[in-house]
Amino acid sequence: MLPRDPNSEKIIDFVVNKGNGIKGLVDTGIETVPELYTLPPEERLEANTISTHHSIPVIDVSNWDDPKVTESICEAAGKWGFFQIINHGVPLEVLESVKEGAHRFFGLPNEERNKYWVGNSPSGTVALKTSFAPEAESVLEWKDYLSFRCSPEDLESFPLWPPVCRNEVVKYLESAKPVIRKLLEILLKGLKVKEMDEARKHSLIATPTINFNCYPRCPNPDLTAGVRPHSDVSTITILLQDDNGGLYVRATDGNSWIHVQPVNGALVINMGDVLQIVSNDRYKSVEHRAVANGSKDRVSVPIFVTPRMDAVFGPLPEVLENGEQPLYKEVVFSDYFKYFFSKKHDGKQTLDFARI
Repeated sequence: MLPRDPNSEKIIDFVVNKGNGIKGLVDTGIETVPELYTLPPEERLEANTISTHHSIPVIDVSNWDDPKVTESICEAAGKWGFFQIINHGVPLEVLESVKEGAHRFFGLPNEERNKYWVGNSPSGTVALKTSFAPEAESVLEWKDYLSFRCSPEDLESFPLWPPVCRNEVVKYLESAKPVIRKLLEILLKGLKVKEMDEARKHSLIATPTINFNCYPRCPNPDLTAGVRPHSDVSTITILLQDDNGGLYVRATDGNSWIHVQPVNGALVINMGDVLQIVSNDRYKSVEHRAVANGSKDRVSVPIFVTPRMDAVFGPLPEVLENGEQPLYKEVVFSDYFKYFFSKKHDGKQTLDFARI
């Protein structure tokens, strides 16, 4: 990355090299958005591109076995790539506790947060990072995130995780596991897959990762990106928003953005690239972006559900059984994952890595 002005080099040193993050920079009392975080005008989220006519579906899943629930989920996955679910079974107090845990962590003194900075962290299963790929970005994202790898073997590192939030992370994961499994069962049923055996589980949902995303208060959020437009590398993503909103999803017209209004107790579900590939485009991983808030710190808590790193995935046999031509080749998930993180967020271009 080549900073455009001398001040950018100092900011990179403070934010990235010294592990203070954008939260550390905001805590110094800055009152303007540094050039390093200022998007070119054509990349900013303009008011005239925000749709007031559309919203993503909100689906009541209190009865998972209702055929109408199955139909609604599969339809939303194919048309919108995003939907919200309510009455999903994760207790409200668990949702509130994990959001509070995220706020507690990012409210720690800088030197306490820094103990978990990538490279400093006592375990490879927990790491604090900033932006997305700072070494590949000319403009950084206004975001820090604490990432927890949560496969069964990773949970053995629990004692090394931050005490202010580790219990909340594990309780949330345990409460969300039945939701993850039901969602995948329904989505696979929509692809004519009769059951999710261990091999399928290995290749689709073996490795959950929970992030605490922090978008610190921003002097002028219109100039920045909390997260640039991108689709997720996951199979599916389950996102818990706070009350401030800030998530925008690409509308089906391809030109406008839909604000995902926070719904109390709801979880936002989106399809990842893996599910688009295995469904041969029946389900859509859709571009989305996030903005910071001008008056307060904003947090969100996504669970990224992914295959194991050594898993090989491609269009499912059930999808192709009637002679449909595959749109994607088989790829090793670790190769796809590394490619995704080797560059800045760039819409849906990562999918080209797997296209035939």
